Amino acid sequence: MMSCASSLSHSALVPSVVQKDFRELWIDILRFVEQKIPRTQFITWFRDTMILGEEEGTLIVGLPLPMSLNWHLEHYRAVTLQAAQAIHSSIEQVVYKVDVGLKDNPSRAIDLLHHFPEQKRRKVSGRQEVRLAEGIVSKILNPLYTLENFVVGANSRLAYAASQAVATQPGGRYNPLFVYGGVGLGKTHLLQATGNAILRQRPTAMVVYTTTEDFTNHVIEAIQHQKMEQFRRRYRVVDVLIIDDVQFLANKERTQEEFFHTFNALYEEHKQIIISADRPPQELQLEDRLTSRFARGMIADISVPDYETRLAILVEKAQEYELFIDRAVLAFIAEHVTQNVRELEGILMQAVAQYELEQCMPTIKSIADIMRKLNHDPHASEDQVGFEYPKQRSATFQDVLEAVSRYYSVSVQDMLGASRVREILLPRQIVMFLLKKYLRTSYVRIGEIFSNRDHTTVMNSYNKIEEMLQNDHQLLREMRALEKEMDFV
Repeated sequence: MMSCASSLSHSALVPSVVQKDFRELWIDILRFVEQKIPRTQFITWFRDTMILGEEEGTLIVGLPLPMSLNWHLEHYRAVTLQAAQAIHSSIEQVVYKVDVGLKDNPSRAIDLLHHFPEQKRRKVSGRQEVRLAEGIVSKILNPLYTLENFVVGANSRLAYAASQAVATQPGGRYNPLFVYGGVGLGKTHLLQATGNAILRQRPTAMVVYTTTEDFTNHVIEAIQHQKMEQFRRRYRVVDVLIIDDVQFLANKERTQEEFFHTFNALYEEHKQIIISADRPPQELQLEDRLTSRFARGMIADISVPDYETRLAILVEKAQEYELFIDRAVLAFIAEHVTQNVRELEGILMQAVAQYELEQCMPTIKSIADIMRKLNHDPHASEDQVGFEYPKQRSATFQDVLEAVSRYYSVSVQDMLGASRVREILLPRQIVMFLLKKYLRTSYVRIGEIFSNRDHTTVMNSYNKIEEMLQNDHQLLREMRALEKEMDFV
């Protein structure tokens, strides 16, 4: 993939010495950008970035990974230019250059977490909780759960729209908000994302997120220590109460009673209540007076996502992990994992681990192996999905051509042709490298396959790829994925 900065002079791109004023300028720009986008996106996409140079009104921004380039071009170039121009009006455009040397290198890139630390509330020692005020404790909201990165499909459109409305106007029309659905479909994400959105708009709001289990434990502790009045006062001064898995209140009469009174007190004060459960209110084994109050507000379900939504979730998550995975691989996962978003993410996390530990890009074959290990064998529906596990046999030059063609989304005809564009040239050189290294094909024979090219051209291609593999970590990952796909390793 060509960088947008490729037409600039070489002197402007040499990043061997990063000027101090560039570092300060980039921090100032990032301060502006941080205010315009969600923090999770800011940390994910601006980590290990830096200004590499400036030439005639063009600001050259370095990115640590090739997969970041298109995302910045599409989503962040406008806000980055706006920030740069607010500081220096002479800057006319922003271009990008991929520089893998920036990755995890604080001497060259900005240490984002150091310069932009998260504003944290006081944590309760040893527990994933935060103390909001004297006696008022909330579980910590996961900052990665945002409304922006919640993938909306037909299965969750109503719940998402209601959550947006609540985030905009807590205590308004949709109070309480009752979200229900099966395990692993995204209820917790949506609840915590709504809490995060409210806190972004109203940082001083007292937002308490808890589970039914924790609420029950607090009731028990208050009874044991004869502090029920203190318990009641604590919960009734919050601005937003978010409680997960309310179905577990079943058969807990005293806890149901306390929750009923807490609910009433908050509702009468127009405080927002957000509840989740695994089924609608009328099916819960709870007191009628509770379920009738749940039904006063907005009831929205999250059902099993369809194929398109599952694929969209995988694409979103792959971008969050900064991992480029071929869309055909993601489509394979989406086709076979159908019931549970959590399981979708679990398969993807296994692929991420494989990528990080083995430096190997995921392929359909490697994903099928992961599914099999997790007792989710894709062969169970092999006839329906048309997936056939490759039989063990010796690869041919045609196998290599087709594998590289699929991986880089270029045609075999283009690779065999005369095109010199990089998108075609690199895959062609990789085919030559694989043919020579693993099939022991002679330089002369490879040249004949590629439209009778001279054997010295093939030799140079082989040597070039071999040299690039020493320094280009992304190419190394891609090569290992291809080698594994064709059972060369």
